[in-house]
Amino acid sequence: MKTSKAVKPAGGSKAATDSNRHSLTLLLEPEDNVRLTNLCGQFDQHLRQLEKHFDVEISNRGFQFQITGLPLAAQKTINLLQELYKTTVTEQLAPENIHLYLQESNHVIDEKRVIDTSVDDESAPVSIHTRKGLIRGRGPNQNYYIRGVQTHDLTFGIGPAGTGKTYLAVACAVEALERDEVRRIILVRPAVEAGEKLGFLPGDLSQKVDPYLRPMYDALYEMLGFEKVDKLIEKNVIEVAPLAYMRGRTLNDSFIIMDEAQNTTKEQMKMFLTRLGFGSTAVVTGDITQVDLPSSQMSGLKHIIGILQGIKEIRFAFFESKDVVRHTLVQRIVDLYEQHETKLDNRPDKK
Repeated sequence: MKTSKAVKPAGGSKAATDSNRHSLTLLLEPEDNVRLTNLCGQFDQHLRQLEKHFDVEISNRGFQFQITGLPLAAQKTINLLQELYKTTVTEQLAPENIHLYLQESNHVIDEKRVIDTSVDDESAPVSIHTRKGLIRGRGPNQNYYIRGVQTHDLTFGIGPAGTGKTYLAVACAVEALERDEVRRIILVRPAVEAGEKLGFLPGDLSQKVDPYLRPMYDALYEMLGFEKVDKLIEKNVIEVAPLAYMRGRTLNDSFIIMDEAQNTTKEQMKMFLTRLGFGSTAVVTGDITQVDLPSSQMSGLKHIIGILQGIKEIRFAFFESKDVVRHTLVQRIVDLYEQHETKLDNRPDKK
C-alpha cells in the first residue's frame, strides 16, 4: 500500500507573497473520499485550524494539497497532514482532536520565523498503559512530566489549568496499580473553597471531601469504570485522605496524588511531603496563579519551589499556556491573565 508523500511542484518551489514564503505540494495516497472528508472536516474547518496555527495557506484539489508559508512551517503542516490522514482509517477527527495533535507538533512560531524546540530524551514521546487503552503525552512538557512521574519518587506538576497535570498523574497511578507496583492509590486535596463559603457539607468524611476531589474521580472513572472504582474505594485500595488528617501517617507502597497544592500552607506542605514511605510515589500538582488562601498566608507550593528545586531525585515539571489541552480559548485566557499580572507587577507604585 502506498503511503502519502510530499512532492515539490513542477518547475521548483513557487514563491508566495514574499520571498520568505514558499509553496509545497502534498499528494495523499491511497485515495479514499471518506477519509479525505474526515481529514478536512465540515466546511474544511480542520484545514482552517491548521492554517491559523502554523500561519500557512492550504488549498487542495481532491487529494493534492498546496501549502504556502515559511519553509519550516509548511513542512510541519505537511507532516501533520500526513499523520492525520493515517489516523482517518480508525479515528473520526474533530476540532478537539486536531488541537491535541497540534500540541504534539513541538514548535515555536512567531510572525517572522519558526524555531524548532530541542527535544532531549527526557521530553521524547512517552506513553501510559492502562486497561482502557494507551495515553500519550501531548508535547515535550507533558512527556517530561510523565517520564518524571515514572522515574522519580516525588514529582511536582506546576502550571495553568487544562494542561493535564491531574489527569496524567491519575493515569500513572492507575498504571502503577495495575502493574502491582503499588498497593493503593491515595487522593489528597486541601479543602479550600475557590472564593466561596460553602458552609456545612452533609455526609461522612468521604462524602464531605468528594466535591473537592471530583477532577481525580472523573479521571479514575474514565480509566477504570464506575463499578471498578467504587469496589476499589470499598476495599480501601483507592483512599480519600483529607490533607488535615494526614499528620502522623507513613504511606508505604502507595501512589499519592495531592491536587490543588497551591492551596496548602507552608506547614501543610512540609507535613505532606514527610508522609512519604518506602515503595511509594508522590505527585503534587497545582497552579500558583490561582491561590485561594487568605492573602496573609503564603502558598506552600510557591514556598517549596525555592527549597527543593535542583535536587536531582525530585522532578519539577512546569507547564505553560501552550500546553493547555482544553478549548483553544483557554490558552488565550491564560496568556492575557499573565500579561495583566505582569503589567501590575511593573507599575511604579509596586516598586
